[in-house]
Amino acid sequence: MDIKKVAVIGAGVMGAGIAAHIANAGIPVYLLDIVATRRQDSSAALRTGSGQSDVDNRNSIAESAIAKMLKAEPAPFMHKNNARLVTSGNIEDHLAWLRDVDWVIEAVVENPAIKQSLYQKLDEICRPDTLISSNTSTLPLKLLTRDMPDSFKQRFMITHFFNPPRYMRLLELVSGSQTRPELVAAVSRFADINLGKDSVACKDTPGFIANRIGIYWLQCGLLEAIELGLTVEQADAVMSSPFGIPKTGVFGLLDLVGIDLIPHILGSMKLALPKEDAFHQVNFLPELVQTMIAAGLTGRKGKGGFYRLNEIDGKRVKESISLQTGDYQPSEKFVLPDLPKTEGAVAERAFLSGDGAVNQYAWQVLSNTLAYSAGLIPEIGDDIVAVDTAMRLGYNWKYGPFELLDRIGVDWFVERLIAENRAVPPLLAKRNNLYKVDSGKRVYAGLSGSYHPVRRTRGVLLLADIKPAAPAVLENTSASLWDIGDGVACLEFHSKMNTLDMDSLALVRQSVEKVKSDFSALVIHNDADNFSAGANLNLLVKAIHEQDWSAVEQLIKQGQQSYQSLKYAPFPVVGAPSGLALGGGCEVLLHCDAIQAHAELYVGLVEVGVGLVPGWGGCKEYLRRWLEFARRPGGPMPAIARAFETIGMAKVSKSAMEAKEMLFLSATDGITMNKDRLLADAKSKALLLAPGYTPPNPASYRLPGTSARAAMDIAINNLKMAGKITDYDAEISQQLADVLSGGSCDITGTLTEDDLLSLELNAFLHLVRQPGTLARLEHLFKTGKPLRN
Repeated sequence: MDIKKVAVIGAGVMGAGIAAHIANAGIPVYLLDIVATRRQDSSAALRTGSGQSDVDNRNSIAESAIAKMLKAEPAPFMHKNNARLVTSGNIEDHLAWLRDVDWVIEAVVENPAIKQSLYQKLDEICRPDTLISSNTSTLPLKLLTRDMPDSFKQRFMITHFFNPPRYMRLLELVSGSQTRPELVAAVSRFADINLGKDSVACKDTPGFIANRIGIYWLQCGLLEAIELGLTVEQADAVMSSPFGIPKTGVFGLLDLVGIDLIPHILGSMKLALPKEDAFHQVNFLPELVQTMIAAGLTGRKGKGGFYRLNEIDGKRVKESISLQTGDYQPSEKFVLPDLPKTEGAVAERAFLSGDGAVNQYAWQVLSNTLAYSAGLIPEIGDDIVAVDTAMRLGYNWKYGPFELLDRIGVDWFVERLIAENRAVPPLLAKRNNLYKVDSGKRVYAGLSGSYHPVRRTRGVLLLADIKPAAPAVLENTSASLWDIGDGVACLEFHSKMNTLDMDSLALVRQSVEKVKSDFSALVIHNDADNFSAGANLNLLVKAIHEQDWSAVEQLIKQGQQSYQSLKYAPFPVVGAPSGLALGGGCEVLLHCDAIQAHAELYVGLVEVGVGLVPGWGGCKEYLRRWLEFARRPGGPMPAIARAFETIGMAKVSKSAMEAKEMLFLSATDGITMNKDRLLADAKSKALLLAPGYTPPNPASYRLPGTSARAAMDIAINNLKMAGKITDYDAEISQQLADVLSGGSCDITGTLTEDDLLSLELNAFLHLVRQPGTLARLEHLFKTGKPLRN
């Protein structure tokens, strides 16, 4: 079964977001909702800013949802044009459209009677081979299909997306005993390849996997913080950095989800879970939370929550609520004491064993959550891999609960449970590691204690699986070269945020030499969240403080030489980025023969944000792309103007699709929706390029030089006189204009790549000496954000 057209019924936040993401995959989708009443239509009009309701527009709910998504941040659509693939309608007039769809996703209110009434209509209208699924997060499949005919049960399942659907990679699948296996396989394959989801098979139990554990963890975190007298900042700091949980922690996440949902979720869990389940021990609503909900303090969507932004004397001040008094006070960041300077489990155990309130909090919340998780196998999922995957991708934990147990030490954890007279889950009774490497492959422990291989879907290739099998071909503290098979090597950056330093650049050059002799192609990739945040700016700050301008010059020249060696290597080089690829990370990609990008690629030349211009060849390569762009107007000035605008405004793509439009990616570069498939796709692209490969011919540039610079200077000065940019901004812009216009040349001459690199170097060395550059760099380190004038 191939899925070529989809319908989503229910245009709320989740339904609309699911429809948008299906459109991101290039699949036409119908988005249907009820016909708006006059009141509902007025609300839709207010949301879209039209000022009046269109009572004759029977599709207004779905249409307003699409309009709202086009303005939303973060954007549900990877490109605004994708909205054209979403057709709005209503369930009274347009259910007949569903006769030609392959998959119908129900995302209506969590009311079994309403859902079943809809299912009866769908069963009559849809083709017999159409898959019908529910996006429910709370209702069991057996309840949804009660009294439905067997023919319906055979094509029905639960497909639980996480919010926001574009960005959250988890899709929980619940199928019944009668669900046709080929339909489950079809939706799993489509979700994997087309939507970029990792599908996890769940049992038909309350909350499935991620929410069963995640809600328990949140409740433990809420109740223990109140019990131990912690501030919300303390609790969130403890839950995040030491254990790989996102910075939102417990209270930031509750604000994001909506505090008013807590009683509904707890109520459904109370009804659905067996009496002996440990969830009931934490299933109550503190008086503080009841008071907050009554006062409209429901989180980000309300008047505030555990955190809020308040205006005091004309300034917005972040405040947090006292868990003891219910009063708000200015939020004060809590900095955890440094963990002991030891590796891995020893440091984490020491922290969990501490006597302080934050240490006790960490142990109580984590030990309860990890023990609860271990006791749910195989009730909620077949194995620990499913649970770890669900928590990593559904709650953005760096480690799943069983991976975290291995980091802490299973034997130590069990010993402490016994010392506290707490039950030890059978899965942990043997005290063995839950994961290990056997014959170069990762395996996991089952309930019997025997180990089983961690299976990967065909087409998935991860460096995490390559590394246990053999040592790196080359490595240093900042980068490594790996053999990924079939004559292809992979260059991996692995410093903090994968920033680039002299060690990174050295390994680039060493890798070029090694691949020349031992391989046929090179892929540049890493498994981390971000490809590279650019150059390690600490090196610049140190050099500026010491006024060591020769060190700065050496850094720029080394980067230029390293990237040129990639561009003119006698083998194909394919970049495989995901996440952030900024500054020097973007410049790496611009020197590759081809790029296979993850769909979530945020790429840009952002150096002006710290008072500099790209110095490692980014200006010359980005300008070349615009000069060679077939659809640009004639003459070099339109290309120069586009490059100047993009670099000068530090524009960053919000997706790989946008990166193509901005020419950071070429028309022939590929986009992979599932990050786990990125390396394999890039490797395939490299192997296609390898036979008969020859390096590109050096580029030449016919640029107008001083005449273009004069025109750009006028524009820059006009902006300065209008007060839109500062004198320092104008200085940066003039240096960038000098590089892109070709310096002192004129249109009759031709510049080489070395000429452009020399202009980049001179502009960089000029700007790095300016006092404003150091101020911008230090502001970035202090706040994590570039300075905006």
